[in-house]
Amino acid sequence: MEGPVGALEAVLQYDPQIPARFSAIICHPHPLFGGTMHNKVVFRAARAALLEGMPALRFNFRGVGKSGGAFADGVGEEGDVRAALDYLSRRFSGSQIILMGFSFGSAIGLRAGEADGRVVALVGMGIAVSRQDYSFLSSSAKPKLFVQGTLDEFGPRADVQRLFDTLQPPKKIHWVEGAGHFFNGRLGEVVSAVRSFLREIAESHEET
Repeated sequence: MEGPVGALEAVLQYDPQIPARFSAIICHPHPLFGGTMHNKVVFRAARAALLEGMPALRFNFRGVGKSGGAFADGVGEEGDVRAALDYLSRRFSGSQIILMGFSFGSAIGLRAGEADGRVVALVGMGIAVSRQDYSFLSSSAKPKLFVQGTLDEFGPRADVQRLFDTLQPPKKIHWVEGAGHFFNGRLGEVVSAVRSFLREIAESHEET
C-alpha cells in the first residue's frame, strides 16, 4: 500500500463471497514502544470485523516493519491513515468505513477518521487519555465506541469517563472489568463488544 513517504506494509483480509457494504481499518499502538499491526488487540479487532463480514485492513505506520519513512510524532502518521482510507475506498468502492484503533492508534486513527466523510463510525480501544489528546472528538456526531479496561494504566477510568461524558451521542462505552491496558486474558470480551457495535452500525444503515 502506498503511503505519503513510501510503501506501507499492510494486511488486508476479507471474504470474497460477502459483499463489502462496510469495511474496517485498525490502527496499531505506539511505534516507539513496539507497536505493530501484529499487536494482539489489533489482530483481534480485525478478526471481529471479519466475523461480521467486513474486510479488515491492518497496516504498519511509517518506520515500522517494512513500512518506509520514520516516526513523525503522530502528525505524519495521520497521513498514513488517510492513505489507508484512500486504498480501502478504492479497493471496495462504495464501502462505508469503520475506523478502529488501539492506544496510540486510537488517537491517530480516530482523529483522521472523524474528519473523513468516508468513515461512518469510530472505535477506540485502550484509549490512552493520559498520553494523547482526544478533544477532537468533542464535536463528533459519528457513532463512537470505547472499549476500556477498568485498570488501564494509561487511561484511568475516571479520566475516560470524564471524556466520554463530554461527547455527543451516539456513543457507547464498554468497561472490561479488572483488565489493564492490553486486556490480557480478556480479549474475547473485547471482540464481543466490537462485534456487537459493528452489527449495530450495519443494522442502523439497513434501516435508513
